[in-house]
Parts: sequence; C-alpha cells; structure tokens
Amino acid sequence: MANENGLMMIRKVAEVLTFLAQGEATVAEIVEATGEPRSSIYRLLSGLQSEDFVEPGTRRGRFRLGMKLLPLGAAVVARFDERKLAQPAMERLHDLTGETVFLCVPHQDEAICVERLAGKRVQSLALRVGGSLPLHAGAASRAMLARREAGEWDDYIRRNSPLVGFTPSTVVEPAGLKALLAKTRESGLAISDQDVTVGVAALGVAITDYKGQVRGALSISGLRESVLGSSLEQWSDALIAAGHEVSRALGCGVVGGQVADFG
Repeated sequence: MANENGLMMIRKVAEVLTFLAQGEATVAEIVEATGEPRSSIYRLLSGLQSEDFVEPGTRRGRFRLGMKLLPLGAAVVARFDERKLAQPAMERLHDLTGETVFLCVPHQDEAICVERLAGKRVQSLALRVGGSLPLHAGAASRAMLARREAGEWDDYIRRNSPLVGFTPSTVVEPAGLKALLAKTRESGLAISDQDVTVGVAALGVAITDYKGQVRGALSISGLRESVLGSSLEQWSDALIAAGHEVSRALGCGVVGGQVADFG
C-alpha cells in the first residue's frame, strides 16, 4: 500500500510539473487539467515550492516551474551527442536562411526539441527547447516518422487515433498521412505547409546513426512565403547536406572505412 501511495504521489507531481511546463497557470487551471481536488493541488504546490521546483508566477495567483529544475533539464539535454555534433551544421543553416533552425529527437510517439537557433526575422513559437510535437505534425516530426517501417505507421496511427489536428492543414486522415510519409521517405525531405501554425512552413530531414536508426531531425522554420518561396531549392539542398553531415558524424554510411552513398 505504501509503495502504491508513493507511485500515485509521483504521478500527481509529474502531472503538475508537466502542465506547468506549458506556461504559468492558476490553481484552478491545474485542477481542471489534472482532475485532482483543489486541496490536493494546494498541498502539492506548497511542497514543490518549498523545494524550489515551483515558484510564484509573474502575476498574483499564478505558478511556474522553479529555477531548481534548470540544471536538471540541462543535464538531460547535455546527454544527447546529436546536439554537439549538429551545432556547426545548424549554425550554417541559420546563417544561410535567417530562419529558426531546430534539432529534435524521437521519444516514443513525439519529437522533442533539444536545440533551436531563433530566427533573425521571425521566431517560431510552436516549439521551444524541451517542447514536443506528435510525429505526424511538423517537418522534423514527419521526417523521423517517415523513416520508420510502413507497418509502424499503422501502429502509430492506431495508438494515437484520432490524430490531433493543429490547423486545417494538418493531415490526420490515415490514408493521406501514409501517402505523405511515403513521399517524404522517397525524397528524404519533409515539408510542413502550415500544418502546425497558420502562416508558417518548415523543411525537415532525419539524421541516422551507424545502425541506420533515426537519432533525430533537423528543420528550418519560418514564414511560409520565405520557406516555400524562391529559396526553397537552395535551402532544401543545404538542409539535406546538413542532415548527411550529422549522420556521417554519427557513423551512418560508413562501410569498411568508406562513406557510402546516402541516396
């Protein structure tokens, strides 16, 4: 019983912290999101505040994640080799495009952002470091999902049905999604045309390691007319080259000491 109660408390704490990761919130908002009694939420927040995991927000009655979580989050991000290896390529893409450049890694059915370089003109607000998107939405996300076996696409759709739509452009119909994934797999380039945020487009490519496993994805995101405009071919080529570069650094394509053709 004691172990069960302890697990229940851990789950409640996780729910509160996960919800606050989306931004500041009131007790009423946390209660609505978690389904926990108001008295329980007050006790949880009080305990979390005493350990500096939660702190008062910018307005009275609101709460946000505490600074004590910062080194914990940094320790998680630092363990990703992809982040260090991708940094030079990301900086070159950022210099070339002036748009927001992302590095995401797969975690279960989500793409988690572990690094981003903010756009010089427009900063994409849809995905922050530590934030996530489902694998069917967004360029980096679909670039990773497309590299899975076709049978896994059906498994993903079944697990997450009905697929969430962020805008009218999000492809949520199974047949349409599978056709889009097949096209992405063939070209090696994922294109997101306003399917996460209206007016915003993105390009994405997967990065793989020496085992052929998907380790992450790079993407460029900005205003639709910039990303899908006259620079589309140049930016796509640069992004694909960057994906190959990071994949090679992870050992992808190395056969008998030689770098194989990525196709």
